[in-house]
Amino acid sequence: MDSGSKETKFYSDEQLREIADEIDRAVTIPVNMIIEAEHRVYDLSEIEKILREAKRITVQNCGCRTEYGNCNSPRDVCIGLEEEDYDLDNEKWNRRDIDLEEALQVLKRSHAAGLVHMAYVMNGDENPGLICSCCTCCCHTLGSLLRNGIHTQVLSSKLVAQNDESKCIDCGECVGRCVFLAREMNQDKMHYDSSKCMGCGLCVSTCPTETISMVPRDD
Repeated sequence: MDSGSKETKFYSDEQLREIADEIDRAVTIPVNMIIEAEHRVYDLSEIEKILREAKRITVQNCGCRTEYGNCNSPRDVCIGLEEEDYDLDNEKWNRRDIDLEEALQVLKRSHAAGLVHMAYVMNGDENPGLICSCCTCCCHTLGSLLRNGIHTQVLSSKLVAQNDESKCIDCGECVGRCVFLAREMNQDKMHYDSSKCMGCGLCVSTCPTETISMVPRDD
């Protein structure tokens, strides 16, 4: 998700409030902004289960990266779980129908790029209608929460990373993959703060010694 020397652009406070107003359930957070939905972070295995139960799947360009372009992460990775009679808006977001196999490939591609799988879950719904693959430099939700240091207060996840200390070789490969800054190197030792982990699973796939696993969150 390298942004190079390009000037970083981002949503204004007014735009963020307008986005929040379009969603159902209000959760007020202390940055003069309202998030009106429960935001969940999913790892790859959770999303695969949801996709296998979907009746119709679409893919479209990420609105945030298309608008701001602060990084070179893939754009055609936003997956929709649509109603059968949903009218595709092809011109605006290049939205199209895909099958399960292509959807899984989209997820694997975005995961390899270091994007976080997120979704809005509206009132009365158990599963999301849109699965976003988010970066921190363009995404209106993930970027805003991390910028203000409040992602642990607003985001939720069913899983959390767990380390097997007997396997860890302190190589630091997982540190650069951790979007939520739960991992850092200090005096050649990897330190992990599970309270910051949002269970996205990016660290698991990069660990060369299979030190990290995802376990149910004990809340």
